[in-house]
Amino acid sequence: MSASVASVFAALGDDTRLALVARLCAASPQSIAQLTEGSALTRQGVTKHLRVLEDAGIVASVKAGRESHYAFKPQKLAEVQTYLEEVSRHWDEALGRLKTFAERD
Repeated sequence: MSASVASVFAALGDDTRLALVARLCAASPQSIAQLTEGSALTRQGVTKHLRVLEDAGIVASVKAGRESHYAFKPQKLAEVQTYLEEVSRHWDEALGRLKTFAERD
């Protein structure tokens, strides 16, 4: 597994970051103020989580005046999906070999 894929798993391993990704997937780019609306998190807390997501390549920020707007980047999750499909294929092959072995007379 590449470090890039591992960083995505690590970033998404937090409920708050998963919720932020879900919000960004459902809408156009949003500011930190928008992302804190309806949340118990502070702007500072949201900023910290967004930095982790940005470092993993899951979101990107664009400066708009004095604010940064964050957007979801689906390309990184496509890379993870490819990795998971490869792992799944390996497991299917291993289970197929085990079945063949177990069914021998």
